[in-house]
Amino acid sequence: MISSILRILALVRKELLAVLKDPRGRFSILVPPMLQCLLFGYAATFDLNDVTCAVLDQDRSPASQELLATLDGSRAFRRVASLQRAADVNRAIDERRALLVIWIGSGFQRKLSSGQPVDVQVVADGRNSNTAGIALGYVSEIVETFNSRWRAAHGMTGRTIRVSTRTWYNPNLESRWNMIPALIGTLTMLQTLLLTAMSVAREREQGTFDQLLVAPFRPAEIMAGKALPSMIIGAVQATSILLIAQLWFRIPFAGSLAALYVGLILFLLAAVGAGLLISAFAATMQQAMLYTFVLVMPFTLLSGLATPISSMPTVLQYVTLFNPLRYAIQIAQRVYLEGAALDLLLPNLWPLAAMAVVSLSVAALMFRHRLE
Repeated sequence: MISSILRILALVRKELLAVLKDPRGRFSILVPPMLQCLLFGYAATFDLNDVTCAVLDQDRSPASQELLATLDGSRAFRRVASLQRAADVNRAIDERRALLVIWIGSGFQRKLSSGQPVDVQVVADGRNSNTAGIALGYVSEIVETFNSRWRAAHGMTGRTIRVSTRTWYNPNLESRWNMIPALIGTLTMLQTLLLTAMSVAREREQGTFDQLLVAPFRPAEIMAGKALPSMIIGAVQATSILLIAQLWFRIPFAGSLAALYVGLILFLLAAVGAGLLISAFAATMQQAMLYTFVLVMPFTLLSGLATPISSMPTVLQYVTLFNPLRYAIQIAQRVYLEGAALDLLLPNLWPLAAMAVVSLSVAALMFRHRLE
C-alpha cells in the first residue's frame, strides 16, 4: 500500500516538473486565468452605463426640458447630439453615433397640462438587439419616474406619457438576428486560428519539419502553403453559417455578398497571420492549442458580441481597436441587417487590412528565421 502511494507520488512529481520546468508552461498556468478573470469582471457585463443617445425636441418647453433633464441625470445615458430636424434621426442611427434617439413632438407640454396622454417616440438601433432591449427598458423606467413626479406635482391621475418605440434593422428585437451574423466571424476565427497554429507545430512534433528545410521550397511558399488551407476552410465554414442563417432561420439579408466576402477575406488574412505567429512560438500541438484558446477568449470578450463596447472601461475600449473580431462582427451585422456597401464599410475594412499586413509580415520574418 505504501509503495503504491510512493509510486503515485513519484508520477505526480514527474508530471509537475515536466510542466513547471518550462517557463512557457508556468506562464500559461498562472497568467491567462488571471487575465481572463479580469476580462470577465470588467468586460462581460450586461449592465449599461454609457448608452449613447440623441435628442430631437420639437416642443422646446419647460416640460420637455424637465423630462430630458431626468434622462441626462441618469448614469446610464450620455447625450451625444441635440438634433434639429427629423432627417437627422436617420443619420444618427445609421452612423452608430447614437444607440437611441428620444423624439419629443410639438404640443408635448400643452397635452400634459390638459391631462391628455402624450407619446414620446424612442428610435432604437436593433443591430445589437440585447443592448437595445435593455436600453429601452431603462428609458421606460425613467419615463415612469417622470410620470409619477408630474402627477404628484399637478394633482393628476392616470398615465400621462407613453413610450412609443421603433426599432430599426431588427423590428422584433430577435436576438438571433444579431447573434447569427456575428457568429460568421466568431466561429470562423476559432477554426482558422486553431488550424493555422497547429499546422507548423504538427510538423515539429511528427519530426517532418526538418524535411521542409531540405525540400525545394522557399519560406514564403511554405508559409502560403500553411495559410491557404486554413483560409479555404474558414471561408467554407463562414459560407455554411451564412446558408443556415438564410435557409433555416430566414434572417433577411439586406446587403451584398461581394461586400461581405471582401470583409471576410481581410478578416481571414488577419486571423491566419495571428495563427502563424502562434505557430512560431509553439513547440508542440498541445502548446499551439493552448495558446489559441488563450487568445480566442479575450478576442471574443472584447469583440462586442454579447457586451456593448461602450459599456466597457475606457482602457478596454482602446484595446478592442486591435481586435480583428470586433471589425468582422460589425461588417457582418452591417452588411446583413443594414445593407451597407463597401464605401460605408471602409472604417472597418482598413484596420483589418493593416492587421493582416503586420501579422503576416512578422510571421514571415519569424518563419524565415526558423527555416534558416
